Amino acid sequence: MPSLLDKRLILVTGKGGVGKTTVAAALGLAAARRGKRVVLCEVAEQDRLTGMLDPVPDEGLHHVSVDPERAKEEWLRYQLKSRTLAGVLGGSRLFQYLTAAAPGLTELVTMGKIWDLAQLEPRTAGQRYDLAIVDAPATGHGLAMLQAPSTYASIAPVGPVGRHAERIDSFVRDPAKTGVLTVALPEEMPVNETVEFERALRRELDMAIDAIVVNALHPARFKAEEVRRLEAGGGGSRVARAALAAALSEHRRARAEHAQLRRLRRAASAPVATLPRIFEPELGRAELERLSAELERRL
Repeated sequence: MPSLLDKRLILVTGKGGVGKTTVAAALGLAAARRGKRVVLCEVAEQDRLTGMLDPVPDEGLHHVSVDPERAKEEWLRYQLKSRTLAGVLGGSRLFQYLTAAAPGLTELVTMGKIWDLAQLEPRTAGQRYDLAIVDAPATGHGLAMLQAPSTYASIAPVGPVGRHAERIDSFVRDPAKTGVLTVALPEEMPVNETVEFERALRRELDMAIDAIVVNALHPARFKAEEVRRLEAGGGGSRVARAALAAALSEHRRARAEHAQLRRLRRAASAPVATLPRIFEPELGRAELERLSAELERRL
């Protein structure tokens, strides 16, 4: 955890539905407890963190949601050095058509905004943060977002777009400044996707995952002898039999999940930490604080 939280930018990704937002929020709480001024960043105008963090923890933790269109306008103002000219060009139909047709431009300006939030001296007139934590898109789209600066730097090696893309790419690839944390569930498909993402990140960008968090892991409650006694205890009332069946079902699920955890640890190069399943219908501030303390202890 110390080396991860000492970076300027942490990107949290993983297969959809694995709890990326929860882990990003828990990581932000852990960093804020250490006295860091943290911004939690969501992309594509999502806003899932507001309710989760209500009430606002303290003035050390902040939240923004990146609107790609606004990020595009900010990029124009930065390049043209004129708010008026940027407004005229950004509002033109031709510009809207060209930018919509340009592959990867949305990802580039989104990464540009994220990069700016992680700078000690932001370009835009905003607050200064010690750490930016990004609730990034799912692994496939997340990889495309990470690749966008490199792609634009290579196809536009001269000019303001290429220079800006190269600065972003250099920052993202610097392991002293940027970290990648991947979230998975202890299930076959998320484990497979995590392993493939780690390989693709290394292959495409020569980057490594700093840590993998296996989320919502069921506890292994019973020892082998206890399981044998449960399996042998088929008598008793209907309620007792139902309780035994539920206990054995829970055991089998936990056993399958821990098998997937072992498989991930064998296949992945990054260190793997776990977070327990929280048996609540919804996660609120108290549950986030608990997960945050677990995350800080285990990473």
